[in-house]
Amino acid sequence: MPSGSVADLLTREVIGETLRRMGLISKDEPFSAQPLSGGVSSDIWWITVGNKQYCLKRALPRLKVPQVWEAPVVRNSFEWQWFRTAGAICPEGVPNLVAHDPHAGLFVMDYLEPGSYPLWKNQLRDGIICEETAERVAERLVRIHAATSDNEDVARQFATDDAFYAIRLEPYLVATGRVHFDLADLLRAILQVTGSTKRALVHGDISPKNILVGPRGPVFLDAECAWYGDPAFDAAFCLNHLLLKCLWRPQHAKAYFACFEHFAEVYLQGVSWEPRMRIESRIAHLLPALFLARIDGKSPIEYVTSEPDKNRVRDTARLFICSPADRLDDIRRTWARETGCA
Repeated sequence: MPSGSVADLLTREVIGETLRRMGLISKDEPFSAQPLSGGVSSDIWWITVGNKQYCLKRALPRLKVPQVWEAPVVRNSFEWQWFRTAGAICPEGVPNLVAHDPHAGLFVMDYLEPGSYPLWKNQLRDGIICEETAERVAERLVRIHAATSDNEDVARQFATDDAFYAIRLEPYLVATGRVHFDLADLLRAILQVTGSTKRALVHGDISPKNILVGPRGPVFLDAECAWYGDPAFDAAFCLNHLLLKCLWRPQHAKAYFACFEHFAEVYLQGVSWEPRMRIESRIAHLLPALFLARIDGKSPIEYVTSEPDKNRVRDTARLFICSPADRLDDIRRTWARETGCA
């Protein structure tokens, strides 16, 4: 939805100069530009030039969240490169790229109409819950992981450890340890495993809010956390959202659990670069840490607001952080009992 909330961060005049520099409009060619809401880390604008529609994205140095959360704007270039790399593997799973201005920290891609490309998060909210969508998200994700696994060239291109720490590991794991100080060492140990595992190209934000359900299947957005590291992070990040949705729309909880099961099964079946039990264990160890982080980290989930619900998450997360499970099904069954879906 268009919103004026970010209009002061990137002006229409600057956008016009940028489009002319990129060769997307001529000197006096008319265009329209409307800011889009929904993101906390970037300016995002919907651009119309004649019958063409684009999406312009520029990274912000400080994210729009209550706590101070800063991140290097060079992540915009890594996002562009993630789209290019993933698009060569799974072209139907990414937007069409149009132009990139690394000096300005922005790029332009095709705008995908919500009527044809609904947001997966909105579908999950509205009870349009299809297990096949979860399966196809998992299939495309694991395809990208497998194609980039143990690839030295890709590893060099996405050596973004500092940025990934700033955008993901510190705000999720370290910050949560400051709230749950008795868990700080355990969370640090999980961070060490995740941060030191270098196996494949990671998207870093596989969330339903960043996935469109297009005519040819899921399309991934918002890859600015791109990093060559532990693919378990992507799987855990997405599964975490499917668990949390049970508190958002309890009437759909059984369907969310089914999506969780189908995602996990398809993803693990596609793992080819290491033993499946090994990566499942890492996913299962990381998942409760992310679960807790969405309550008490720097990026709390917006739809879990009641203290009783927050405590349900805290209690379940703490249980598995202190006594880790190696199987995802153990976490699913425990959360199902907690939410009355066992």
